[in-house]
Amino acid sequence: MKEDNRLIMLMHLSQLLDFITGIGGFIAPLVIWLVKKDEIYAMDKHGKAVINFRISMFILGLIAIPLILLLGLGIVIIVAIPFIIGIFAIINGIKANNGENPYYPLSYQFIK
Repeated sequence: MKEDNRLIMLMHLSQLLDFITGIGGFIAPLVIWLVKKDEIYAMDKHGKAVINFRISMFILGLIAIPLILLLGLGIVIIVAIPFIIGIFAIINGIKANNGENPYYPLSYQFIK
């Protein structure tokens, strides 16, 4: 296995494709992780963190939809989700480039 912090960083930053394509921010990290997880050291750990985070954010968005009817709380959550994704994609991209472990808040471990 080789170490490639730049590719891991790009995997984290590829989540920002959501702002351009809509769904590319989930597909690109998933493809990078699935293709390179056995070749690059720490790719599996980072890939699982990204995919778990994206699934968690999707579920949070689904939960927010009925909450729109309850005092408009769902609107706040739906508006906050893209900011949370963008901020933590950049933070974890920088961490990955420095060889640090990823941290995504509000993330449940679906894939262990």
